[in-house]
Amino acid sequence: MAQTNTESDGNSSAGDEDVSAETETERVAFSLDGVRAGFVTCVPVALGVGAYGLVFGVLAREAGLSLLTAVVMSATVLAGAAQLIAVGLWDWPIPVVAVIGTTLVVNLRYLLMGASLRPWLTRLSSRQAYTSLFFMADENWALTIQDLRAGNGRGAFLLGSGLAIWVFWVVCTAIGAVAGGRIGNPETYGLGFVLTAIFLALLVSFWEGRDSLIPWIVAAVVAVSVEAVLPGRWYILAGGLAASLTEVTRNVR
Repeated sequence: MAQTNTESDGNSSAGDEDVSAETETERVAFSLDGVRAGFVTCVPVALGVGAYGLVFGVLAREAGLSLLTAVVMSATVLAGAAQLIAVGLWDWPIPVVAVIGTTLVVNLRYLLMGASLRPWLTRLSSRQAYTSLFFMADENWALTIQDLRAGNGRGAFLLGSGLAIWVFWVVCTAIGAVAGGRIGNPETYGLGFVLTAIFLALLVSFWEGRDSLIPWIVAAVVAVSVEAVLPGRWYILAGGLAASLTEVTRNVR
């Protein structure tokens, strides 16, 4: 009889957890308030991204891109790391295969990031979800994950935060492209470290205790190992996949 009660209690507890998780994703709503909340929350981060946009603008002009080309690239690609790598490879004639291939490898991480948002995005319409994903970057993805996990249900948070990054990124690209000659070497002002500082701050916000160390260590070890043996940026994808598989394995157990 006691065993029956124990099993019943266990099933009840598991059921409560399932209901709680399901309720958290069912509360997602796409609204103007969500867009506003995402934009305002992301402004401090977007300022840092803007500083990196200055760097891209300067390097784009040095690589021979016109002001219009640099601004259009930032407005339509919205991928800082990929854009910086692209201008580093820029030459005449443009090495199309190298630019596209390298950009693809660097941005494959967005597959993992998008998959992590799926439980919430499936509650939105296709137009709402895909429009939001267009504006997804590393920084606002991290902020959005935190907001949705908190149960706020703001499905438009990703779009709002992405718009903040987009505005600062595009405007600062233009400023960097125009004032590149006056700025000189961006590294002199420490602008190259801006995104690293932002990512470190976001990483701290994901800390959930010692259990967080395991996937982080796995990602670091795999990324460093792959970087040592494979050319290009495959280490980014390898580290992300290794950490994801580690976490999945732990949860299955």
